[in-house]
Amino acid sequence: MTDRHTTGMTTRRAVLGDAHVDRAEAAKTAFDAPFQTLITESAWGTLWADDTITRRERSMLTLAILAATGSFDEIPMHVRATARTGASADDILQAFLHVAIYAGVPKANHAIKLAKQTLAEMEEEAR
Repeated sequence: MTDRHTTGMTTRRAVLGDAHVDRAEAAKTAFDAPFQTLITESAWGTLWADDTITRRERSMLTLAILAATGSFDEIPMHVRATARTGASADDILQAFLHVAIYAGVPKANHAIKLAKQTLAEMEEEAR
């Protein structure tokens, strides 16, 4: 393991939670192992590990980019991550309002729908 991989796993667990990372690691196969290494070292070990901006800010950017590019499958995971990054529901909405103006209302609308569902699930799970 490289230092970047170790840092990536630590950061990935801090942001996404142990349960999510454990599920991803358990589902990893020889086919997708190179991809898992790539995202662990680059996304988590380099980008998310950098402290130039806060994890709260990084969450908001990530959610906006996911919505703007139509990468909707990733949105619930990153909404759940806000419980650990410090981004609030208001922060999430602000990110998606930016998407509405700069990338399109339909994308923001769908992202908001996904966020509402995920936030409601998170609230229910906390009870």
